[in-house]
Amino acid sequence: MTATPEPGTGPGQVWDAPLAHGPLDATVDVPGSKSLTNRFLVLAALADAPVAVRGGLRSRDSALMIDALRALGVAVDDAGPEWRVTPAPLRGGVHLDCGLAGTVMRFVPPMVLLADGPVSFDGDEGARVRPMGPLLDALRRLGAIVEDDGRGTLPFTVTPPAEIPAEVEVDASSSSQFVTGLLLTAPRLPHGLTVRHTGERLPSLPHIDMTCETLRDAGIRVDQPDERTWVVHPGPIALGDVRVEPDLSNAGPFMAAALVAGGTVRIPGWPATTTQPGAYYPELLTRMGATCTLDGDVMTVASDGTIRGIDADLSPAGEITPTIAALCALADGPSRLTGIGHLRGHETDRLAALAAEVARLGGACTATEDALEFGGRTPGLAGADMETYHDHRMATFAAIVGLAVPGTRVVNVGTTSKTMPDFPQMWTGMLGRDG
Repeated sequence: MTATPEPGTGPGQVWDAPLAHGPLDATVDVPGSKSLTNRFLVLAALADAPVAVRGGLRSRDSALMIDALRALGVAVDDAGPEWRVTPAPLRGGVHLDCGLAGTVMRFVPPMVLLADGPVSFDGDEGARVRPMGPLLDALRRLGAIVEDDGRGTLPFTVTPPAEIPAEVEVDASSSSQFVTGLLLTAPRLPHGLTVRHTGERLPSLPHIDMTCETLRDAGIRVDQPDERTWVVHPGPIALGDVRVEPDLSNAGPFMAAALVAGGTVRIPGWPATTTQPGAYYPELLTRMGATCTLDGDVMTVASDGTIRGIDADLSPAGEITPTIAALCALADGPSRLTGIGHLRGHETDRLAALAAEVARLGGACTATEDALEFGGRTPGLAGADMETYHDHRMATFAAIVGLAVPGTRVVNVGTTSKTMPDFPQMWTGMLGRDG
């Protein structure tokens, strides 16, 4: 059951970010991984038998994915804690709303290769500027007709081909989701699919590793002859019943809170091995002054409130950048975060947004083409109304800063519903407050 909304958490409203008044001692149960939830939903829709998904994340992104699959003819019963997905032949002649969900706008279009007619896609205004061109070009190489008026963005329509080649090239420099979208549908294609990345760089590689492991767990053979090529063999998708891991990226803000406020935060359900980008948090937070220990499946982060600056390449896990950036803004020395140029094409231009919001507080942060450079905490930091740009991770960035900077307010904290619908209640609960 969703908690009663806190004051100031509705769309467009301003939420007073709570200040930490002392060391923390909290255990935070983080909901399931958005990345895994939407991968499992796609594979379940393409599977050879009904699939039960346990621990799936209830959020706007997963709701958009479920709505898209239903429109394509797949039956999804998500009324209870265990979701039931019953595959069916994919139908065309429908229109799909992607909202702001990158997983929907990148994972679902390749599924149209298997549909019986054209499918049109659109999304929120912010989604219409997110890069889609390389994936749309890849679908054209696979024989599909793609109508996008040459924009390379939403809205567009995909019409399935009569024949589908066995290999395709794609430039995934701006998003690893282009590769993942192709890989997820590949087992159901007549010859499988060989996907070759042609760009100079490949961000968020752990997300592709996550996709490959999910396919292998479903009985699909996936070969990787080199670091730029994936070979998915055709075959039935035997997913069985699956359980979704906690979202480690969403665990990050709560873990970071232990460094800002001091004290201890525990995250239950931490997997012993995982392909989630959030797995980088323990190493990074340790370098910034915390002690991180895994006892069984409980990750414990403890700190005396000291935050050290850091020089880190975040290219493997760009989505955790806003959380690390919040700590860099409060650190006792300079920091530099590199390998994150692809974040300019996320829900917003995250590099520009982070630099602007640190400056709004009176801090020092410079965004370059591929990096963020911080001067460390300055004596002049002062609370302000922090913009979120319809980006859930900008909202959690502001909440972290608000633990240490009195008077910080978050505009539209409700954008966190994209991946964490109860974030404001979870945040105040971590602090031992009712709201």
